[in-house]
Amino acid sequence: MEMHSIETVIRPRERDLGDFTVRRVLPHGSHPTVGPFIFFDHMGPAVFPPGKGIDVRPHPHINLATVTYLFEGSLFHRDSVGANQNIEPGAVNWMTAGRGITHSERSDDASRNAESRIHGIQSWLALPVEHEEIEPSFVHHAADTLPAWQDGALSFRLIAGEMAGHTAPVDTLWPMFYADCHAEGAGSVTLEDRFDDRAAYVVTGSIHVDGQQFGDGEMVIFSVGAPVTMSVAAGSRVMLLGGDPMPEKRHIWWNFVSSRLDRIETAKQDWANMRFDRVPGDDEFIPLPE
Repeated sequence: MEMHSIETVIRPRERDLGDFTVRRVLPHGSHPTVGPFIFFDHMGPAVFPPGKGIDVRPHPHINLATVTYLFEGSLFHRDSVGANQNIEPGAVNWMTAGRGITHSERSDDASRNAESRIHGIQSWLALPVEHEEIEPSFVHHAADTLPAWQDGALSFRLIAGEMAGHTAPVDTLWPMFYADCHAEGAGSVTLEDRFDDRAAYVVTGSIHVDGQQFGDGEMVIFSVGAPVTMSVAAGSRVMLLGGDPMPEKRHIWWNFVSSRLDRIETAKQDWANMRFDRVPGDDEFIPLPE
């Protein structure tokens, strides 16, 4: 019997954040996670006039890792472990919240001095239960330190994990893969079946799988163990992601992710009572939602 490659297709919900719009893909009702990925936002593309930009005030996280990956623009990251790092297209900012971290993301002064653009993906990854309460940390990997390769007209950059014999430098703490695929011309890519959870998110352009076409903003989740080969149209950009599913359910509330509901309740009280570490040099904060 022929095995169909496609399990489901997720179409994102648009969220207006005031200065720009995001397309929220995960969590989704039928698929709250894909491997360790529990949150997946397509940010922009957005254009800011001179003097304007992004101002995400300090806010907390627990029991997860965040990864920011940009196609256009830049963001300046500050956090409570003392990291101060600008991120630009193709680089990786990987923040491990562990027992708790506070951070902000803002447009830098250079971006505000002229018209600027922002476009990228922000994701959260659940941490394995045994690592949920590790010490918070932050690492930056410049674009030229990440594995990159060409396959015909398709170029790939491995953001995290393992794929096609390549291993990215970030320590993900869980078996996974996350890659940026850009089609300079039409081509095809085959996803290995080493991970149960595999997905493709179309940033721009289109892909064809099993005779079906999928376009901007659609995430295709593939069947466990099924062979997956997708055709990628010229000019398209596709994020490839997945990993082993985690055995324990994850709960999510606001910026908190945990395997334990009581841990989220504790985090709420800690933020409301200012028991999280502060971000040096950034005294604002986002209040706990009511």
